[in-house]
Amino acid sequence: MSSTTGTLASVAAKEAAQVEWQQIPRTRAYELVIRQIEQQILGGALKVGDQLPAERDLAAKLGVSRAAVREAMRAMEAQGVVRSGVGVGPDSGTFLTSMPSKALTQFLRLHMALANFPIDDVVETRIMLERWSARLAARQASDEDRTTMAGLLDAMDREVDDIGAFNELDTDFHVAMAEAAHNTLITEMTTAIRHSMRSMVLASFHEHGDWPHLSDQLRQQHRVIYDAIVAQDSQRAADAVEEHLRSANAVLGWGAAN
Repeated sequence: MSSTTGTLASVAAKEAAQVEWQQIPRTRAYELVIRQIEQQILGGALKVGDQLPAERDLAAKLGVSRAAVREAMRAMEAQGVVRSGVGVGPDSGTFLTSMPSKALTQFLRLHMALANFPIDDVVETRIMLERWSARLAARQASDEDRTTMAGLLDAMDREVDDIGAFNELDTDFHVAMAEAAHNTLITEMTTAIRHSMRSMVLASFHEHGDWPHLSDQLRQQHRVIYDAIVAQDSQRAADAVEEHLRSANAVLGWGAAN
């Protein structure tokens, strides 16, 4: 073998040794349907309220089976992207919808139940979001927003002996504060996280050794937050929310965020 031939063989062997093959992911047909619809949404061709083609027509347009279209619609309905109406008339068919809080709540609730999110991460995210909610609510809350929050605080005073009812009102207060911020994304994310924590919060309330003292503390902290929002003091409102959440986390023994 000549030196040239030997050199070329050596280079070829070296290049072959460096080749890294990666498996091509197997894409299921229904995932392609979802991807096509997502592309139409992102491109602006489809928007909330638009009706998608009938199952048979969409399958023909995309060159997939009706079963693939059906599976894609089920997946997107679970994500809160579409809603399906049966029967005949204007409400029948599949429409693009927008239910971000429902979809986010379901997603977060399941993943928190599976312990995929460390509680400290959840707590810190909640504090970050609710600080902004409180800050914006202090600046932008309407009279109706303030009335709603005040009504929930009064209801908590009346339901102090019913832990389950108190927990629902507690959830509603934090959601009302987020809605008073009038920032849709912050509202939806805050609502999703608080709703996903509802069962955990209720269990912690029941396990606490001194519920009367804890409920008094929580109601007082809520009043401080509300008073700061009414006074339009955004910094005080944000600080009051963080103090409230960190205090509750410490008392209820959630993670290390304190």
